[in-house]
Amino acid sequence: MKKNKKIKAFLLKLLTNKRKTLFDIKKSKSVLILKYDRIGDMVVSTPIFRELKLAYPDISISVLASKENRDVIKNNPYIDKIYTNYKNQIFNDLPTLLNLRKKNFDVCIELEHSVIPHAIVRLKIINPKKTITIHKDGRYGVKGSNLKLYDYFTKKDNKSHFGKIWLETLIFFGISPTSYSYDFFLSNNEREKAKIFAISLGKKIKIGINMEGSFPEKSIQKKELEKICIGLYKNFKNIKIIILTQPEKLLEKKKLILDLELDYVETSYSTESIIDAAALVEQLDLIITPDTSIVHIASAFNKPIVSIHENNKDSFRLWSPTSTLSKTIFASSSYGLVNYSVDDIIESACEFLKIIELDI
Repeated sequence: MKKNKKIKAFLLKLLTNKRKTLFDIKKSKSVLILKYDRIGDMVVSTPIFRELKLAYPDISISVLASKENRDVIKNNPYIDKIYTNYKNQIFNDLPTLLNLRKKNFDVCIELEHSVIPHAIVRLKIINPKKTITIHKDGRYGVKGSNLKLYDYFTKKDNKSHFGKIWLETLIFFGISPTSYSYDFFLSNNEREKAKIFAISLGKKIKIGINMEGSFPEKSIQKKELEKICIGLYKNFKNIKIIILTQPEKLLEKKKLILDLELDYVETSYSTESIIDAAALVEQLDLIITPDTSIVHIASAFNKPIVSIHENNKDSFRLWSPTSTLSKTIFASSSYGLVNYSVDDIIESACEFLKIIELDI
C-alpha cells in the first residue's frame, strides 16, 4: 500500500512539473477562470469576474464553464468569452482545450479546493504562463504547495465562506475587493416573463418555496410542505405561495398542489433555464429552500431567505446565504434533511413577512 502511494505521489509530481515563466501577472491581458461544476458554485464565484474587470478594464476574461452552470454567466458583462467543459469526458473536451492552448493565456485561475487530476490535466493542456489557485491540502502525501504546476496559492482559510476564499485569488493582481456580492444578469425576455407572472398574482406577498435539494435526501417532503404552507397562511392571509419547479417536474408539482387543496398555493410557470428561475426569484418577496443553488440565486438578488441545512457547520460556513435577511434551520442529521423543525421555519418566515409587509 505504501509503495502504491509513493508511485502515485511520484506520478503526481511528474504530471504537475512545468518550466517556470518570468511574467508579471499585473501586466496580464488575458485570464481564463476554470469553474465547470454546479450552478450554485458559479453564482458564488461571480464576484471574481466583476472585481477583476473593474480593476483591470482592458483585461480579457474567459471562463471554462459546464453545460449546467454556463447560463449563470450568459449575460454577464464582465466576461468576454465562455467555453463549455464536460468534466468527465476529457476526449470530448480535447478540441476545446487545444483551442484554449492556442490562446496562450497569461493567467489561469483554478478554484478547486483539493488536488483534482482532471483539473491538472486540463491545465497541462491549456498551458497558461501563470496559474493561480486556492490552498490545497495535497494528495498521496504530496502537499499542494509542492505542485509546480501552480505558481500562486492563497493562504489556508478555515473560517470564511467560499465566496471570500475564491475572491482571495485576486490578491496576486493587487486587488482589494470593493464588494463580495454576487451577480446574476438577466435579459429583458426572462425578466418580462417573470414580471407578467408576478402581476397575475395580484397585490399579495409572494413566497417562493423550492422543494428540491441537490440530492433527493436533501429535499422538502410533501408532509413538511403542507405544514409550512398552512402555518404561513394561518399568520398571514395576504400571501401567495409559489412552488418553484423545473419543466420536467411541472405535472408532478401540479398534482401535488391539487392534493394539498390549498387555494393560496400554485406552481411557478415552466422555468426552462436557470435564468428563467432566477428571473422568477427576483420577483418574489421571500424564499424558502433547502441548501442548493436557489439559496445563492436568492442571495444574488438580496432576497430574504429561510434555508434548511443538514447539521454540518463546516458546509454551512462555506455555503451559507449572504442575503441581508437570512435564517437557516438545521436538521438533526449530518447528511440529508431529517428531523428539522417546521415550526422554526414558519416562525423565521413570519418574522421576515412582518418586515416585508411594512415595505409593501
